[in-house]
Amino acid sequence: MVIQRLQVRSSGKRQAPRPLQSAKREADSSAIPSDSQTDPRPKDPAGLDVQPSLLEDHAGSQGDTMKEDMPSNITDEQQGWFLSGNASDDDSLYLSGAPPLPLNPWDVVLCVSGTIISCENAVVVAIIFYTPAFRTPMFLLIGSLATADLLAGLGLIFHFAFIYCIQSQVVNLITVGLLVSSFTASVGSLLAITIDRYLSLYNALTYYSERTATRTYMMLIITWGIAISFGLLPVMGWNCLKEVSACSVVKPLTKNNLIILSVSFFMVFAVMLQLYVQICKIVCRHAQQIALQRHFLATSHYVTTRKGISTLAVILGTFASCWLPFAIYCLLGDYTYPAFYTYMTVLPATYNSMINPVIYAFRNQEIQKVLWTICCGCVSSTIPFRSRSPSDV
Repeated sequence: MVIQRLQVRSSGKRQAPRPLQSAKREADSSAIPSDSQTDPRPKDPAGLDVQPSLLEDHAGSQGDTMKEDMPSNITDEQQGWFLSGNASDDDSLYLSGAPPLPLNPWDVVLCVSGTIISCENAVVVAIIFYTPAFRTPMFLLIGSLATADLLAGLGLIFHFAFIYCIQSQVVNLITVGLLVSSFTASVGSLLAITIDRYLSLYNALTYYSERTATRTYMMLIITWGIAISFGLLPVMGWNCLKEVSACSVVKPLTKNNLIILSVSFFMVFAVMLQLYVQICKIVCRHAQQIALQRHFLATSHYVTTRKGISTLAVILGTFASCWLPFAIYCLLGDYTYPAFYTYMTVLPATYNSMINPVIYAFRNQEIQKVLWTICCGCVSSTIPFRSRSPSDV
């Protein structure tokens, strides 16, 4: 009896939890809905849910759309005219209809330089144009130099305005063409002035003749013809807008185009250097002859010679220090180089157009008289001008 009771009790303990566990499983199964109730979406033959992949594709398409709508200049560093080679193909071109670009300090400096250049050379051009006495070959060449530098200053201002306002490829190509033409004409006018100075010393007796005027007009026509031709090249299609790998350090000019300009500059610089060496020899020889004829002291001859040589050294040294860094960098650099180097070399080149009026115009006594007459009225406009040769400037 005792054994039977223990078996009954033990069997009761083992069978008692079964209804509880089954009830718990039924409760859990009733609390958790079936797949058909929770996810009525269709499944693919493999039994996987198709809808999440569709959502991912939809989200990816929305992300791509947002990337396309997002302006490219928000994350990329804006570098104005000179874009680095790390930029994408679209960033290397001038975008039309894009939002306003952030100001680049280098472009601001170039714009300020262009304003100063324009003001200085506009004064020189106005004085030469409205003064009948300034119709000699020497002043025509100085006027050509001032006109070229005036256009260069205006080109820098237009570049700043167009790159941040209009942002059109066509307009910017025209601006680049204007800058190339104006700076080429400026360098060419400097060469023409150097040739005119040399001829005024070498052929002093026949300088004031009709041949001099004809030669001056021919030099001006050749100078501006070559300058305009170089400026039309990027506008007529010789640019790198469609092929970024062909770009130079100055977009949108091609590497070959900039090499031609650099080689032309070195040729002009070599001719100017040779001419100024000959001018120094002639000046020293003339100073020695004058000292012997008038019985001057050796110190006076030395002072005169040193003054002439120092003036020519300042002229040639200023030209070389302004343009040589940019010309060398154009030969060595390419579109992958940072834009910082381009700005660092092109900025001194623009300063040459700022210094030219001081060297070639404002040092001239006749132009100084006209300036004093305009500003203060201290000198009468009827004062006759003394005829001067280019060697006196």
